This record gives sequence, C-alpha cells and structure tokens, in this order.
Amino acid sequence: MKLCVLQGTFNPIHKAHLAMADYVKKNYDYDRILFVPAYMPPHKKFDTKMAKHRFQMVKLALGDEKFFEISDFEFQNERFSYTYLTILELYKKYKIDGKIGFIIGSDAFEKIESWYETDKLKELVNFIVFPRETRINGAGFASLQNKGYKFTLTKMEPIELSSTELREKLVKKQSVSAFVPDTVLEYINKNELYRQK
Repeated sequence: MKLCVLQGTFNPIHKAHLAMADYVKKNYDYDRILFVPAYMPPHKKFDTKMAKHRFQMVKLALGDEKFFEISDFEFQNERFSYTYLTILELYKKYKIDGKIGFIIGSDAFEKIESWYETDKLKELVNFIVFPRETRINGAGFASLQNKGYKFTLTKMEPIELSSTELREKLVKKQSVSAFVPDTVLEYINKNELYRQK
C-alpha cells in the first residue's frame, strides 16, 4: 500500500487541512491518506482535556470519505508524539509500497532539522511540502535537499488559515463557519470548546 500521512495537533482541524489532503489525493499516487492527531505535541503547550476532543473533531471532519483514515496510534501510549516513532510503527503495521509520504507546511519543514531523530526520519519519508506563504526560502530548501531530505513542493495556492487564528475567533465569538466543517463547528459549540476562561 502506498501510504501518505498528515500528522498534526488539529486544534481544531480546519478546511486547509482537508484541502491539502484532497490535493494529495488528486495529484499523487497514494492509496490512502492517514490523519494522525498528536496526543502530546512536543513543541506546543499541551492540554490533556483537549486531546480527545481534537481526535473526535478529526473523525467528524473526515466523515465517510473512504480515502481518508484516522489513526489513534499516538493516543495509545499517551506520550510525546514524535513523528519518527510514529512512522516506524506505521511501517510495522502496514505493508508499505515505497516510502511513506508526509504532508507538511513549508513553515514547519524549514524547521525539520530540530525534530526528534530527524536524520533517521528523512530516510523513511518523502515530504510533500505545502507553501504557507507566497515567499519560499529557496536557499533553505536547497540546503535541506543537499542534506538528504527528499521532498516535493506542491503548486497549491497557499491558504492563509491557522488553528491559532480560529481559536482566537472562537474566543471572541466570531464566525468560523467558512473555515471549519459544519460537523466540527457543531461539536465545538455543543462541547463549549475554546471559550474564554
């Protein structure tokens, strides 16, 4: 199976995440895209109470799309969600054809050398990089390529949308219906998430 992974905090998942996955589905030769919500993101403030909510929101966002699947792997051990360890486990779980694809924003990819076991990770995946802004650090990308990071830069127009911005809108009680699936918005409202404390 040709597998592609979209890993993230998804706090909350939004339409830009789904647009990237849909772009890969249409333009790359993968059999499945696996959404992997991080249980405990190593580089972000962690709220244990939100972990299960984030997982449920991803599940709702994917709906009955057969090409997309959600993984609870990082929730099973309740530990820091290191990409390298997750990718190793996916190779054990699935009969992978070629290398696993890994969807990533250009801003995160520029910092890839700070990731846990990055030298080992780069041997296991092909990065699919989505521009997060109109200007790309060409020299930085060339340097990563010279260091053995395999990647392709997509031609999808950047979608300037972040989970941080959505949370700020929700705290201010501004509408986010244009940015998140209806099922996710209903879940947020029902569970009173992202309310000002």
